[in-house]
Amino acid sequence: MKLIHYRLLFALSLMVFSLLCRAELTDEIRDLRSDWARIKYDLNKDQQEKAFEQLAEKAAMVRKEQDHQVEAHIWEGIILSTWAGVKGGLGALGLVKRAKSAFEHAIEMDASAMGGSALTSLGSLYYQVPGWPLGFGDREKAGEYLVKGLEVNPDGIDSNFFYGDFLLEQGDYKAAEQAFEKALKAPDRPDRPLADKGRREETRLALARLRAAQSMAKKNDAFK
Repeated sequence: MKLIHYRLLFALSLMVFSLLCRAELTDEIRDLRSDWARIKYDLNKDQQEKAFEQLAEKAAMVRKEQDHQVEAHIWEGIILSTWAGVKGGLGALGLVKRAKSAFEHAIEMDASAMGGSALTSLGSLYYQVPGWPLGFGDREKAGEYLVKGLEVNPDGIDSNFFYGDFLLEQGDYKAAEQAFEKALKAPDRPDRPLADKGRREETRLALARLRAAQSMAKKNDAFK
């Protein structure tokens, strides 16, 4: 009985230690987060690729030094995947594969961390990356991970934006519109004003694309 008791105490102490470690982001991870938003939403497109390359190097150092912090893995993945989006072409495939590994590792550590960001981010990779033989793209897996991200964070701006973007790509305009509208109504994140502002603008642009696609579909139906 004593052995079980000690094991239980040890397990509980580990849980408390883990929660305390993640109660506050470290300064280094906060810097990654703010630098990502600044580069993505404040810099011109022709400045972003080099800036993200440098930030990815910094993120790798932070992740190595703070390997126990799940947020370090998530932010390295986010930075790598955003850099890949800016870079484009075949040269981006290596970056998205590294991002995929970072998100998968983060999910193993704690899938609920940062409001399920690793789930949502991995899902977004699966629908944006080409399928075999060039990449690992998979629409079915994309949907699965994006829905899991929504289950963790049903009212989040990112979880709803990426789910809406996926549905738009699938041609499910009604459900996509609902997701985008929910993203616009998501509560502000006091510590991430620039990211919220930028994501809302992206959501409005996505809604405009959706309505243009709906209009075109109606015109095509009228000619049939």
